Amino acid sequence: MTSKTAPRIAFQGALGAYSHEACLQARPDMIPVPCMTFEGVIRAVREGRADLAMLPVENSTYGRVADIHRLLPQSGLRIIAEAFVRVRISLMAHDGVKLEDVKHVRAHMVLIPQARSWLDAHGITSEAAADSAGAAADLAVSEERDVGVLASEVAADIHGLKVLARDIEDLDHNTTRFLLMSPELDQTRRAENMLTTFVFQVRNIPAALYKAMGGFATNGVNMTKLESYMAGGSFTATQFYADIEGHPEDPAVARALEELAHFTNFIDILGVYPAHPDRHGQ
Repeated sequence: MTSKTAPRIAFQGALGAYSHEACLQARPDMIPVPCMTFEGVIRAVREGRADLAMLPVENSTYGRVADIHRLLPQSGLRIIAEAFVRVRISLMAHDGVKLEDVKHVRAHMVLIPQARSWLDAHGITSEAAADSAGAAADLAVSEERDVGVLASEVAADIHGLKVLARDIEDLDHNTTRFLLMSPELDQTRRAENMLTTFVFQVRNIPAALYKAMGGFATNGVNMTKLESYMAGGSFTATQFYADIEGHPEDPAVARALEELAHFTNFIDILGVYPAHPDRHGQ
């Protein structure tokens, strides 16, 4: 671990990104460490430059975050918590600029469609940027008076921009789920609602997935997520990412995992952690 006096948490994006907001909400006592890529976030923890990693795994509107399921099993990190951030989009510009002055906005390409109705209603054109918080940082040092940025309000605070409009997203339930990750697996914690995340690869036998899933059904274990993706560049080797309710030491979960093992080449537990209270509000 890094310094005990100044724990650090790594995230992908610039200061003010929604991932930064997730860090502020989940670990306000930790120093945020911005990284260019998801791989950079993982590397920061593995090399000791950060204590924890905050990684987005899925969005309620757009589904899973690309590459994350591929990266997690190879990361060497383990999930210790989950966090949820409601994607609230703010329009920001230089101080003194009025809403009617803004003719064009920049934001990450995923964010722009989420505010399309509002932008069209105000006759504002848009342009994709690599990163919304980065676009806010760039605007802050420019002299553009007819350009705005769509980003988290945290980005406006950090980069000294003025918020001209808040909550302009088309959907009021758009939420991103994040995973808080550590170098060590911790199965000692107990809470009323626990989650276990794991990956597995089914054996090449008929109806292997159907048989593998049977143990969860017969033991009454609720599987809240099951995602498939190719492993090792092969069309015949399919790997699965799963979330289930419960702890591996719960009798029903233990029986289900034991049955799963009969039909898989491997099982790797990525994390055992308490369910976040916001989970049931999504």
